[in-house]
Amino acid sequence: MKDGVNGVALAVFIFFFLAVTVMGFLAARWRKAENENSLDEWGLGGRSFGTWVTWFLLGGDLYTAYTFVAVPAAIYAAGAAGFFAVPYTILVYPLIFTFLPRLWSVSHKHGYVTTSDFVRGRWGSKGLSLAVALTGILATMPYIALQLVGIQAVLDVMGVGGGENTNWFVKDLPLLIAFGVLAAYTYSSGLRAPALIAFVKDTLIYIVIAVAIIYIPIKLGGFDEIFAKAGEAYGQINPATGKPRGALVPPEVNQWTYATLALGSALALFMYPHSITATLSSRSREVIRRNTTILPLYSLMLGLLALLGFMAIAAGVKVTNGQLAIPQLFETMFPDWFAGVAFAAIGIGALVPAAIMSIAAANLFTRNIYKDFIKPDATPEQETKVSKLVSLLVKVGALVFVLTMDKTVAINFQLLGGIWILQTFPALVGGLFTRWFHRWALLAGWAVGMLYGTLAAYGVASPTQKHFGGSSAEIPGIGEIGYIGLTAFVLNLVVTVVLTFVLRAAKAPEGVDQTKPEDYTADAGDAGVQVELPPATAGSSH
Repeated sequence: MKDGVNGVALAVFIFFFLAVTVMGFLAARWRKAENENSLDEWGLGGRSFGTWVTWFLLGGDLYTAYTFVAVPAAIYAAGAAGFFAVPYTILVYPLIFTFLPRLWSVSHKHGYVTTSDFVRGRWGSKGLSLAVALTGILATMPYIALQLVGIQAVLDVMGVGGGENTNWFVKDLPLLIAFGVLAAYTYSSGLRAPALIAFVKDTLIYIVIAVAIIYIPIKLGGFDEIFAKAGEAYGQINPATGKPRGALVPPEVNQWTYATLALGSALALFMYPHSITATLSSRSREVIRRNTTILPLYSLMLGLLALLGFMAIAAGVKVTNGQLAIPQLFETMFPDWFAGVAFAAIGIGALVPAAIMSIAAANLFTRNIYKDFIKPDATPEQETKVSKLVSLLVKVGALVFVLTMDKTVAINFQLLGGIWILQTFPALVGGLFTRWFHRWALLAGWAVGMLYGTLAAYGVASPTQKHFGGSSAEIPGIGEIGYIGLTAFVLNLVVTVVLTFVLRAAKAPEGVDQTKPEDYTADAGDAGVQVELPPATAGSSH
């Protein structure tokens, strides 16, 4: 790491940061709506985005600063096991092709803003809707915190804020400024701000990866040399574990872990509120279908990005915090000015998803807690005001999390969030295709999955932590090590199916379904679109 502040890189970083800040505030005038005081406008961009805006928005939403830092950092630390992110992002697109257009259609038809809106309307259960909303908010909070961790990693490598002994306010001032700017333009522009900035973010990331994948191997002597040095490094014994540091190819003993983590992560990705918020902002179901076919381009980018972990080893990068490996690689290998471009790509890559995540969490609180349980007669203007305020509170919470807790805690809570959010899959995706499940069975299955997943993750230790040290544990009855979230999901499904049989046999009340079969294939031009979610007790069972 270079001594002092990297002035050239910092100047380039500030230039891009100021540019996207201006764009964030100008976004309020982009596609300006007649009535801005509604969650459709502030929280979903007026449901008006076409194919390319949605593509950039979803890409900016799913491929975050933390992805940019953490995926190659996992390769740097442990080897090819970190590549699980590549197959899971490939698996996810055929999966979402089957259900996202249906979710868009029914949400458009009934004015649903969140997944919990749909769950409430489909199953006639405020309790189940509340469970989904709380799970979404809990899973999103550490995800936002990790975006701020990504910005902080870049600032550390650039030497901004001083050393560890610097006054805490001076050290964290750059992060506080970045947070303040993010909060301000999200409050004023809503989802339009990250949608506009995503163009800059994704363009920068594609440029940086294209240059890195060509320029860095040339400087390091080619990929043969890179893989040879990485193989030697992985063969060294880790003193903390007494085992090799990693492997270029995952050993057979790790294959269950690799496969279950990839599959579980694929099932969980579009359960996150921010993924659905970006999806519902599009103007037609055809836009969603097109995006499921072109979004895999990001998986190609992710595969190339992961290779940077091998390059960091070959370049001799030594860091105690693996999250600094890739920023440090960029500073070591690139000219200062292009290092600034790379740092800007990571920094902006944090702002876009952090904005979408805070909006998604705020929408969940407003629609499914505030309106359902606190003020049922809230007007669209009141909903929008509450959502704006809650989006600020969510970001403040994430900032406090980052500034007061160890970064590994944020990472572990994000892993826990993935386990949690997967437990909403039966209620959401199941509800898009069938009404067979019983609402109380879904709630019980969710509770069992949440409880098992949390306790199992709590029992996982690592060389540095006694609890929440990872997301994999022994699968009951099989004996292999696998992803806790997927095991919890299977238990969730078993409980849901068994209890559904029991409750149906007991003729327990099923709740009112406010949707019709034709709602799931409706498109933007279809008549009868409702703009407000009806009360849970209204309507008839269609």
